[in-house]
Amino acid sequence: MIKRSGYYGIPRWIYVIAAVGGLLMVLPLVAMLLRVNWPQFIPLITSDSSIAALGLSLRTSAASTVLCIVLGVPLALVLARGEFPGQRLLRSFVLLPLVLPPVVGGLALLYTFGRQGLLGKSLELAGIQIAFSTAAVVLAQTFVALPFLVVSLEGALRSAGSRYEAVAATLGARPTTVLRRVTLPLVLPGLASGAVLSFARSLGEFGATLTFAGSLEGITRTLPLEIYLQRETDADAAVALSLVLVVVAVAVVGLSYGRRRSSAPAEVQP
Repeated sequence: MIKRSGYYGIPRWIYVIAAVGGLLMVLPLVAMLLRVNWPQFIPLITSDSSIAALGLSLRTSAASTVLCIVLGVPLALVLARGEFPGQRLLRSFVLLPLVLPPVVGGLALLYTFGRQGLLGKSLELAGIQIAFSTAAVVLAQTFVALPFLVVSLEGALRSAGSRYEAVAATLGARPTTVLRRVTLPLVLPGLASGAVLSFARSLGEFGATLTFAGSLEGITRTLPLEIYLQRETDADAAVALSLVLVVVAVAVVGLSYGRRRSSAPAEVQP
């Protein structure tokens, strides 16, 4: 079937399988909604520990997103535009946190920045302690979220091509000028989407944070850690906080999808 807006000839059996997949995603959320203690919902999510955990999560997620942008933009540019030996290997290592269990990432960070770690010993002598601090939370979140920004931005760079940059270079623009005036504005929607996804991933990070930063109230206890602890003592509070995290995540992902739709080129109408 061909319509003015595109091709929609999807077999009916595909819709059946898609419905099963959608139910797999939606039903657990519905079950959680049914479990929420609505009369006590506001008091449950406004306790001192809950507010502290939410505030810490938002601050550290924002900081890790900034760090992802600072580190991820050069990485994506090198992977998309550069040509050098070991490029594929570098890409594999950059994307490794996508498939690596978060607790393994936390252990790797601990053995790097911990008091007896590869770099931690030197940092300790300089009076800098990273493990089990708020900085450790930011590093753990950056470790697991960085690949999301790199993947999104590298894809945008490859889709955009390099012809505009080549034209700017032939007109005498320096590489830094080309990057600032041509490349970055061209892939800004992809960068924004990657940053939003990185923020969402940082907000939900649990395993690496617990392993590398611990669970110190007001210092390293983010919202996912607070939910885990509340689950052992107050199930109603855990469910209520889980719903808050789901709502924030849905809003963030929806914002990212909206940016992708708005940045998509308009189709030519016959």
